[in-house]
Amino acid sequence: MTDLTRADLGWSPIFMSQLDIDALTTQTPARIVQVHRDRVNALSEIGPLELTLDPGITTATVAVGDWVLCVPEQHRLTRVLDRQTELSRGTEYHTGDKQLIAANLDTLFITTSCNDDFNPARLERYLAMAHDAMVTPVVLITKADQVDEPDTYSDQAKVLGRNLEVILLNAKGDDVAAVLAPWCGKGQTIALTGSSGVGKTTIANALTGGTAATRDIREDDARGRHTTTARSLHRMKGGGWLIDTPGMRGLGVAEVAFGIDATFPEISEAATQCKFRDCAHETEPGCAVQAGVAAGEIDPDRLRRYKKLQRENALATETIAQARGRHRKFGKIVKGAIEAKHKKR
Repeated sequence: MTDLTRADLGWSPIFMSQLDIDALTTQTPARIVQVHRDRVNALSEIGPLELTLDPGITTATVAVGDWVLCVPEQHRLTRVLDRQTELSRGTEYHTGDKQLIAANLDTLFITTSCNDDFNPARLERYLAMAHDAMVTPVVLITKADQVDEPDTYSDQAKVLGRNLEVILLNAKGDDVAAVLAPWCGKGQTIALTGSSGVGKTTIANALTGGTAATRDIREDDARGRHTTTARSLHRMKGGGWLIDTPGMRGLGVAEVAFGIDATFPEISEAATQCKFRDCAHETEPGCAVQAGVAAGEIDPDRLRRYKKLQRENALATETIAQARGRHRKFGKIVKGAIEAKHKKR
């Protein structure tokens, strides 16, 4: 891939606006392809690169899809450019951080299948992540060729969002690349996510022309074994870029209040009409949300899942804030100790 231009790689004016003449003349823009424990792989106009990280940059703060500046002849990554979009999920909150999944995405393909893997609550978690990241979600439902009434699955998915794009697929069909072409053109970046065993690797092969091996699912619970073990960036036949991700069964949310509201617009909009600002949407007088339930305009199951996500997000966000506060306090203590040590000299 030595003939790639920045435009081919997904470069946009938002990245150029962050650079000055000195940066452009002394350093090379590159896009992260894979993140390892102590180094990264990237692509640039001059070809593939393997880079170590300058002090102050860690692999935990670099995501597949990031644009960075580097000094190729020294194999150094010197700066991570501000992201256009960032997809992340809640993780172990004692670190005070979320887990980066991918950067600079245009579209998130949320993949599930016409079997026991199909789970509206989990789809809503992915949708909340996508909406909060300002990334367009598209739900792909595979194994449509293996059930008598696949439309029952797509109908359940379509009610999870206004104008939500839902596509039924036979992942092994010859038309996969053509069906998904609108999101896979030159300069576009998609991430392919979902549980193991739903056909992500098969779809990735269809989009990229790759030949990665797939694995069968367990028939008792429709779950698969992990085929993809690390996130990586791949060029698609349509000219765009695909970030394949390992299957994620645990999908915590944190700091995604906007995404939750955007995923449940019928509830968040009704909530603005409640009599009390802190309405819990239970038995409070003047609750517009409960009025919507009574009128058949709000699904009570959706309301239950909305409340669950709101509670989880509030707890995780508070915990993250507390952890970051402890880190800042500890950093001040260390800085003070260092300064006191220098004064004694």
